Amino acid sequence: MNTKIIISLAVLALSACANHPDTAAGRAAIVKKETRKIETTPGATSTAWTLAGYQKALAERICEVNSTHVYVGRPQALLRSVIVLKYAVDGNGHLMHSEVVRTNHDGATQATALASVRKTAPFPKPAAHLLRHGRVEITETWLFNNDGRFQLRTIAQPQMSE
Repeated sequence: MNTKIIISLAVLALSACANHPDTAAGRAAIVKKETRKIETTPGATSTAWTLAGYQKALAERICEVNSTHVYVGRPQALLRSVIVLKYAVDGNGHLMHSEVVRTNHDGATQATALASVRKTAPFPKPAAHLLRHGRVEITETWLFNNDGRFQLRTIAQPQMSE
């Protein structure tokens, strides 16, 4: 009888360790499950028809590429940092520029937000009708928890209440 209990407890303990969200591998696996594959044509053009749809597709791509830096679940009530970036993508999906629009001067989170955009490029090509002066400009908000991980406001879950 005791052997069965010990074996059951061991199995439960091992299963709790698999893909645990507090490990980098666990977070990456959960983020990958929660993001969908970005739909593109054979020419790597996004199938998003609206600017909002394209922004959502880019947010999902940024989170997929940077999954170890993404917070899974609802953001905490009082965020460590909120960083707003504006970035431009040309007709071929290349990052043209990125700039900080809003910051609380937390250098680490600001650097993480900028690096996450650069690391993700090139992006899926925007549909031609979304281009203005040969590019699409996106403004996105990075919501950082105390541990330095983020979610993007476009696809984030609602914040916890205090």
